[in-house]
Amino acid sequence: MTSKTLQQEQLSVLEDVISIAKKAGAEHADALIVESDSLGVSCRLGEMEDLERSESKDLGLRVLIGKQQAVVSTSDINPTTLAELAQRAVDMARHATEDPWCGLADASDLTASYPQDLDLFDPTIPSAEGLFDTAKIIEDAARSVAGITNSEGASASWGRSSMALMTSHGFAGSYEASSHSMGISVIAGEGTGMERDYEFASARHMEDLDGPEAIGLTAANNTLRRLNPDNHETCKVPVVFDPRVGSSLLGHLSGAINGASVARGTSFLKDAMDSQIFADGISILDDPLRVRGLRSKAFDGEGVATRARRVIDQGVLGMWFLDSSTARQLNLPVTGNASRGTSSVPGAAPTNLYMEAGRQSVAELIADIESGFFVTELIGMGVNGVTGDYSRGASGFWIENGEIAGAVRGMTIAGNLKEIYLNLTPADDLTFKYGTNVPTLRIEGLTLAGT
Repeated sequence: MTSKTLQQEQLSVLEDVISIAKKAGAEHADALIVESDSLGVSCRLGEMEDLERSESKDLGLRVLIGKQQAVVSTSDINPTTLAELAQRAVDMARHATEDPWCGLADASDLTASYPQDLDLFDPTIPSAEGLFDTAKIIEDAARSVAGITNSEGASASWGRSSMALMTSHGFAGSYEASSHSMGISVIAGEGTGMERDYEFASARHMEDLDGPEAIGLTAANNTLRRLNPDNHETCKVPVVFDPRVGSSLLGHLSGAINGASVARGTSFLKDAMDSQIFADGISILDDPLRVRGLRSKAFDGEGVATRARRVIDQGVLGMWFLDSSTARQLNLPVTGNASRGTSSVPGAAPTNLYMEAGRQSVAELIADIESGFFVTELIGMGVNGVTGDYSRGASGFWIENGEIAGAVRGMTIAGNLKEIYLNLTPADDLTFKYGTNVPTLRIEGLTLAGT
């Protein structure tokens, strides 16, 4: 079945179930179908360890009667089941508690057309044998490095998904996306001196991935650097975040500026709109239209057009992430950030979120640090979204006289996200490797608790 035929079939099913729901008593409705296929292989010490294949097809229906709504879902898509599903949804909505903010997106916010050129789908479908060969190459490359003593396994996987959405007031759209990924975790050292680290990569198109040998060698080198770690006493020093952990700081930001948190008053940034929360010169963007982006989408989960937006512009907070419900609560326009699954109402979420690169190289960023901490791994989730208090376990490397020195573990980083954001400086090494991306980040004056 071609992609175009699949999408036409999906939209036809959605049209039928919405029509059935309205005949059963729904005033408004929307529905979506999500289909996915995936294949993954892992190997350890040269032998296949796991082979997983999955296929799923789910339909979600939301019906609204006045200010009452209900959501139901099913994986059994046949006319009899859909009729029962629609009736069940209508019956549930009639007994639901009223929600003054619920409803479909306003018709004026719906997109009549959307970009078709985001290049999210790679028709390449690897075989299980091919994935195993890739995983084995990754592991062989890592284990070939002197000092690597064991492997926790290498993996390679492929996935394909499609989503079709329709509303009772005029929107219909669909898109298809693919994913290719590989990774490995290895061990160096012996006995109580063992250390582990990893490398992982994911892309929409197979050709955008680094070679498997490079993945394995990077994981090996990351691991060897962590041998013979030291501890440091409690101190207050500059802390530098590697991009693979620095992106978590944007994750905390996106949670704090989510419209639901702001509307409930449970965000430490609830009063910060149009305020300077980062240093001047720092900008953070959310770009759902990035070609081949890991979180790209041409329309959101309610049929609203998506577009790139400046979340932070020269340090100033300029928006909340809003779906139609939270937009109504806050009396603001929707931002095209609605996200949803088949069994829940829409909520707001970022897409391809990233911080723009700074002007200094990493070497220049740390050159004047006499004593500091370079973080490569974070542990735990000690972050208070209401106050912004931040406390997380960390490992990495000590910085001495502007150079990255020996490995460090067993540290705890403590501070407050408001102060962290204001005292943050980005390097110039931004790359788009994850759904949320940052360059290397330097933060002044954080407290480190050690031994």
